[in-house]
Amino acid sequence: MQNALFVGIDVSLKSNAVCVLNAEGKKLDRFSVHNDRLGSAVIVSRVCSWLSKVSDVSSVHFGVEATSNYGHPLLYFLKQDHSLTNVDTRFFILNPRQVRNFKKAYSDLPKTDPMDAFVIADCLRFGRIGSREAYMDDFFAALQRLTRSRLHVAEQLAAEKNRYTNALFLKFSGMAQEQFFSNNFGATAMALIEHFDTVDDIAYTSVEELAAFLNKHGKGKFADPDELARTIQAAARASYRLPSTVLGSVNQVLAVSTRTIRFYETQLKDFDKAIADLIATVPNPLTSIPGIGAVYSAGIIAEVGNINRFSGQAALAKFAGLAWSRNQSGEFDSDHTAMIHSGNRYLRYYLIEAANKVRQHDPDYAAFYAGKLSEAKTTPHKRALVLTARKLVRLVYALLRDNKLYTPPSS
Repeated sequence: MQNALFVGIDVSLKSNAVCVLNAEGKKLDRFSVHNDRLGSAVIVSRVCSWLSKVSDVSSVHFGVEATSNYGHPLLYFLKQDHSLTNVDTRFFILNPRQVRNFKKAYSDLPKTDPMDAFVIADCLRFGRIGSREAYMDDFFAALQRLTRSRLHVAEQLAAEKNRYTNALFLKFSGMAQEQFFSNNFGATAMALIEHFDTVDDIAYTSVEELAAFLNKHGKGKFADPDELARTIQAAARASYRLPSTVLGSVNQVLAVSTRTIRFYETQLKDFDKAIADLIATVPNPLTSIPGIGAVYSAGIIAEVGNINRFSGQAALAKFAGLAWSRNQSGEFDSDHTAMIHSGNRYLRYYLIEAANKVRQHDPDYAAFYAGKLSEAKTTPHKRALVLTARKLVRLVYALLRDNKLYTPPSS
């Protein structure tokens, strides 16, 4: 059996707690350092000291929890330090939930940073940690910064749109209930709410004036602006009225929310351009799948990294969290079968979003989605889409593994 040192590091904003174990689980060293270059150099120095003291050490395993960005610069520092080049160094990012579950075996351990570092090191030593070796390629790291940040903005945008919709119901309940426009966040819909202070202003302006307003902001896209104006006015007359004081605050909320939505939409466009520019510098067979495009394919590739890290498509699906409590290979035998509560949420998001696009463009995936939609009794769209994403994993794995373009199945 190969001899190794296991270095668990509990990372925080200002400091890192470190624990070094040998292959038998003996605690060789425990200390804390600043979370900066000088502190990281101390970690290297202390590990190198133990390499000279412990005979026949063939590798050093470093591990941190995937709880924040605080550990990434440290791992890059350790990877690039030339003092460790004469030994096999491996770097692991551990799933926090699995570390917590592992810690339950040590019921008497206090919750302190040094103890957490010990648990991380012992997780590495046992090997059954449910995580994989960190893939530290600079390109994938750069792409991942962009695609993950884009997801965060998309989530903030969705949350802000929910807040806007709640306020919209207070001002113009009929518009929140009905679908006058393709969506209530388009230029015309938001201009309508911004321009008219009250629903009475909308309801009792002339049809001609309201139709002209809609035609101007809709840039002539409405087939019958007069009829649309009459429909909107009917809903306005039926809508609730608020006290003037309350309405004033609601208008202020909607004005701020409108600016926030526009800000997030601009950020998304900026991220989309940066992602598309970066992913264009490498071969990308995933864009050959109808509907995926540069951004969603980049989100998948950024999280997958080197496809050879995975033993097969099932391993990739599990990494993404697209697996079920029982081994069903992407199928479920009941509406109540739950997905596993782990996995890479960024990869899962981009796979599901990509699947939603693919099923709108590819007949095979459209038919698969429709079949699963008809089978599900609860949350049918969500379940059908997740299962479609699980089907997509097989294709993604094959294309990345073989570096080949997608060929639709012959009908």
